[in-house]
Order: sequence, then C-alpha cells, then structure tokens
Amino acid sequence: MSWLTDLVRPKIATRTKREVPTNIWEKCPSCGEMIYQKELAERLGVCPSCRHHLRISVDARLAYLLDAGSAKEIEVPLPAKDPLKFRDLKRYNDRIKDAVKTTGRKDAFYVARTKIGGTPCIVCVFDFAFMAGSMGTAVGEAVVAAAEAALKHNLPLLAIPASGGARMQEGILSLMQMARTTAALQKLKEARLPYFVLLTDPTTGGVTASFAMLGDITLAEPGALIGFAGPRVIQQTIGETLPQGFQTAEYLLDKGMVDVIVSRQEQPQVIGRLMSQLMAGNRA
Repeated sequence: MSWLTDLVRPKIATRTKREVPTNIWEKCPSCGEMIYQKELAERLGVCPSCRHHLRISVDARLAYLLDAGSAKEIEVPLPAKDPLKFRDLKRYNDRIKDAVKTTGRKDAFYVARTKIGGTPCIVCVFDFAFMAGSMGTAVGEAVVAAAEAALKHNLPLLAIPASGGARMQEGILSLMQMARTTAALQKLKEARLPYFVLLTDPTTGGVTASFAMLGDITLAEPGALIGFAGPRVIQQTIGETLPQGFQTAEYLLDKGMVDVIVSRQEQPQVIGRLMSQLMAGNRA
C-alpha cells in the first residue's frame, strides 16, 4: 500500500456559522445613515444624524406619548367584515386575517382614555402596519367612538393618523366614513371640547380630506408627508414640476395648514400643555 494512501489527513476544526439577525440595523430613508436599532428605539425613532422621524409602531408611540399606566383601551364595535365580498389578487377577508396576525390588532386603530402630560384625554391612534392604516368602516367607527367618549367624559380628543387613505376594498362604504367622522367631530365643536390632530408620516387620501384636517390645533411631526393625492400623481396630472418639499409638514406649515411642528421628544409636554390650557374653561 502506497504511503499516499496511508497518509493521515489533518483534521480541520470548523465552527458552526452563527445566524446574524437582520433587524439589528435600520437605514434612515432621508440621509442613508445606518442606525443601530437599540439606539433608534432610545431616540424614539429619530435619526441621530439628520433628525428625520422614521415611522414607528403604535406601541412605541404610546410608550413615549402617554403617561405611564394611564391608558384604558376603549372597545370599538366592529362592523361586518368584507361587506362587498371584495376580491382582487386576494380575498379581502384573507388580507384582514393576515393584518390581524401581523399586528395583533382587530383593525388599523387604537382608542383609549388616558393622560398626556397629566391631562386626561381620549386618543385615537392609527396603525399604518394594518393595511397601510387605510380607513374602512371599522376605522370610521373608531373615530366616531373616540368622539363619543370625549363627549361622554368631557375630555379633549387627540387623533394621530398614519394612513394611505380610504380602504379600496370597501368601496363607497369607505368613502362614507369621511362624512361620518366629520359629523362626529362637529358634536365636539358644539360642546366646546378641543380636538387635536397630530399628523404623522404619511397622512393622505380620504383621511386628509376629512377628520385629519379639522383639528382646533393641528400639529405635525417633522418631515411628515401630508396630502390628498401623492406628489407623483399630481405632477403627472398638472404637467408641472412641484415646489421643493411639496406636501411635507414644513411646506404645509408655511402655507398655514399646520399650526406647529413638534418633535417626538417634545410632544408629551407640548400636547399636554395645550390640552390643559384649552380645557381650563370647561372645568371652570
């Protein structure tokens, strides 16, 4: 037998390759900076380099905005699902089931009686992760329920939209929510209860064309996209180049459609103070 066949091959020890999580870093959509997720969470989703406000989850927003332990969720009766038996590439019912599984919510909203900066209030927060925060009959019901709760308890209402607009799978029923929510907010006005809106990225479509722009005080996060149709659609329709920063919170502030732009770090103090000031007359 040849020495070649008798040769004992050296053993090479190998280490098992470790799986590296894919969600450790996040890229800022504004400046391209790679941000460590833990640092981003500590900064409330605000880029440390350019101060861009990234989209955050409903839970993350509630954690920094509401007084700790003060929130009591308000149950909202859900209308019948899939009233039009809608189907495109996928059944509407299946889309809802997927969204429920992903977000853990019944629909694209969260309504609660809570406190902000020590001031009692009602909040209605949109969940963009649930079918782009689109407004169907369930979301319309949530806004109405929030307004009715504010009336019942004599409290201010804060709406925080993050939405792509009306939910196409519910057709005309979705568009009807524009009128329903507007009518519900009119009752707050008649009762002299303040209604606040915090516009976040994005706030578009039928949501913008209804309750999102009816606030007694309209606040916005820096850089938030706010508008009805998207900039590209508008530009293609009118055939003209749009102004720099068109449909951003800063542009709308300059045009008088937004009252103030507030960073996340300042929102609890600013909103709580405004609520307390405007509610002073109601408690007298």
